[in-house]
Amino acid sequence: MEIKQGTQSFYIGNEENSEAEVHFVRVGEKRIILDHTHVAEHLRGKNVGQQLVKAAVEYAKKEKLKVIPLCPFAKAEFEKNPEYQELVG
Repeated sequence: MEIKQGTQSFYIGNEENSEAEVHFVRVGEKRIILDHTHVAEHLRGKNVGQQLVKAAVEYAKKEKLKVIPLCPFAKAEFEKNPEYQELVG
């Protein structure tokens, strides 16, 4: 499965009607808020959500951004992965 980057999301499928997505909002110049994660029923249990959050984390590292994981799924992923903690802000 190919994870694509949209304007404010990482997704699988197409941007307008994605099968799976982690959505983010930029806050100022240095932060993003992960505010929504969605995975279609047929993709659940395949680590798709984790891969999407990881893509957002890699983007934040590359762009030197801090992340506010507001979405419950993203927040749980940040709690499970200590290496993500350096990006929380």
